[in-house]
Amino acid sequence: MSANKVIKTSVRNLVEFVLRSGDLTATFTGSSRLVDGSKIHRKLQQAQGSEYQSEVSLAIVVERPDVVLQISGRADGIITTKAETGLEQITIDEIKSVTQDLETIETGYNLHWAQAKCYAYIYAAQHDLDQIGVQITYCQVNTLETKLFKQDCSVSELAVFFESLVSEFALWAKRLGEWAAVRDVSAELLQFPFSAFRQGQRQLSVAVYKTLSRGLKLFAQAPTGTGKTMATIFPAVKALGLGQVEKLFFLTAKTVTRQLAEEAFDRLRQAGLHCKTLTLTAKDKTCFMPEAACTPEECPYAAGYYDRINLALNDCWQVESFTREVIEDYARKHRVCPFELSLDLAFWADAVICDYNYVFDPRVYLKRFFYENNGQYCFLVDEAHNLVDRAREMFSAELTKQSFLAVKKTLSNKLPPLAKAAGKINTFLLKTGKLCSEKSAVGEADYCVREQPFTDILPMLRKFMEAAEKWLAKNEPADFREELLDIYFKVNAFLRTAETYDERYVTYVEKIDNDVKLKLFCVNPAELLRQAAQRGRATIFFSATLTPLDYFSEVLGGEEGDGKLAVPTPFSPENLGLLIADNISTTYKTREKTYEAIVESITAAIRARAGNYLVFLPSYRYMEEVYRRFSFASPLTRVIRQTGEMTEAERDGFLKQFSCDNAATLVGFAVLGGIFGEGIDLIGERLVGAVVVGVGLPKVCLEREIIRQWFDKNSRQGFEYAYVYPGMNKVLQAAGRVIRTEQDRGLVLLIDERFSQARYKRLFPREWQGAIRTNSVNRIDAAVKQFWLMQ
Repeated sequence: MSANKVIKTSVRNLVEFVLRSGDLTATFTGSSRLVDGSKIHRKLQQAQGSEYQSEVSLAIVVERPDVVLQISGRADGIITTKAETGLEQITIDEIKSVTQDLETIETGYNLHWAQAKCYAYIYAAQHDLDQIGVQITYCQVNTLETKLFKQDCSVSELAVFFESLVSEFALWAKRLGEWAAVRDVSAELLQFPFSAFRQGQRQLSVAVYKTLSRGLKLFAQAPTGTGKTMATIFPAVKALGLGQVEKLFFLTAKTVTRQLAEEAFDRLRQAGLHCKTLTLTAKDKTCFMPEAACTPEECPYAAGYYDRINLALNDCWQVESFTREVIEDYARKHRVCPFELSLDLAFWADAVICDYNYVFDPRVYLKRFFYENNGQYCFLVDEAHNLVDRAREMFSAELTKQSFLAVKKTLSNKLPPLAKAAGKINTFLLKTGKLCSEKSAVGEADYCVREQPFTDILPMLRKFMEAAEKWLAKNEPADFREELLDIYFKVNAFLRTAETYDERYVTYVEKIDNDVKLKLFCVNPAELLRQAAQRGRATIFFSATLTPLDYFSEVLGGEEGDGKLAVPTPFSPENLGLLIADNISTTYKTREKTYEAIVESITAAIRARAGNYLVFLPSYRYMEEVYRRFSFASPLTRVIRQTGEMTEAERDGFLKQFSCDNAATLVGFAVLGGIFGEGIDLIGERLVGAVVVGVGLPKVCLEREIIRQWFDKNSRQGFEYAYVYPGMNKVLQAAGRVIRTEQDRGLVLLIDERFSQARYKRLFPREWQGAIRTNSVNRIDAAVKQFWLMQ
């Protein structure tokens, strides 16, 4: 290991790693109330006198013969008082927010004492103290009552305790340091794994590297086929090897793009890279016992988890690619929870491939990495155009009247006080629903929209939370427990969102049938995304369709000084035959009149050349009708279609139909903007053409109208922000399925009269400027024949 290689860890992670033992339990602690906890910390700290110094960063470097450790964290408070002798007395204060009654805490918890003692030792060692006080302050989140425990410790006994933790952790840290040295050398020697960069790929790669080294953000649009995945991962690996970042997070929303990232790392390993990668899969997808509770009594993978986890980690240390399958194999072998194993392995991974929410979502982001916001992490955000609407949902929260009515009925005879609290919220929402008067864009629903939240409901929700916590903290089995937990977390999310509510939010009430929905809707997620990105050192937002760049930079939290890059297509424009049938209107009102014209246009597009084609339509209903009519009109043509809620196996089966070996034409029908509209790679003869019907505008609904009106009011182009930009992104993504490599040639037919309007044409990529207008079936037929004759 090189002399200057330092292994970093936090005090919290050090303590938890060394001292954990026994069962993995999902007992309720109320720990999810992180915002409440942070607020309570600040209140307690601000109530102290001048002798109290809050949020003090502490760090120590421990040099051992075999490893160098940097251990850091933040002490909640350092109290300086004068003793009768006139000498200063120092006490380290560790504040813990709890939902349980303080009477049940007798001496404090071991992990809390261990954390506080580590801070005390670091401070004392750096200030040449012989004695120091260690204090834990427990604060009940509902009553704000506090209970203090204090010990006076000699620094010599703290040193022994700290050394015992470090010695055990150092065994793992030494191995990690040796691995990092091997990784860094391999990254330095690593060559680009292809014979040459594609056009635009080097430009993107250089921009990514410069952004990472400077600790900034980059918004990059690179057309389909540029090789975006490798163009972002390769320079990130180089930056990792040079110590400019300490861990990579490759963030994406789709399974397919996660697989592309795995394949990119595999190719780099084949080229000589040594790098541990981990794919983080959602708990519900990887659970071995989905019907069992996460308790040692019901789940054998939870019982004794911490007694076996280090053996499991040791056993799989030599593995470099931790895919879902690999993690599940080791989890079964050692009888440990696969999701928790993946979280533990993430500490040792150089790169984590996961969903957006593990970095950005306030409910589930990986607090073990990001809580203190001091990691030198790199975020590679793939298909970043999808993050806008995902972020809106992450930062929004909603409640429904019927859910509280159901809880009230369920608990009326079992937990009357809790049922009463739920009943009051139900009554409030019922009255609030009567405020609705305007007809919603979605039809029969009524709604009202206001800039300010309904603050009157907040005390009721807090009271409900308090009552629910008292029962949940007992961790008693009951048939209603899951129902209560579900609504508890929704209330918790609502209260947390109310804390961040500002001018970028609106509140709306929507009455649908017998239900009332109250939602705090984050219209503009830019500021919250900007704050979340600060959990790392640098962020790369990239996609084939960040069009227009200024819009995406704005709504994804861009700042002055952040980079913007649009690279040209790497493929010859002659390889794409782009036709626009602008004689057909596919607006919602005119669709029923267009079925036959659409079928005839599709038939003309596929007639000249046998092959595999995809047809994208703007809704399931429209798709089903066109599919039915096309099947009737072309009985000899093989057709398949997307169905609702397809499993991963069904999706794979659909895509496997697009084979290079198909002798006859195959036409697949799919929904524009759906699971087959982006992120799929059908190279060469697997796909020779696509028909895109409509400009992709999202369905007119209450939230879309709120977005439009909000941006109009804030001097932006509301219709573009709410409808046009998201819609054209779907179109560009669908069309991008056709040309995937330099050798591909393919046809794209756009059907809608709006494609000839300036509002949409200005969003066309450069390579679309030579599109051919074909305003009749005969012209489509002739243009298609001419294109294929040019091969």
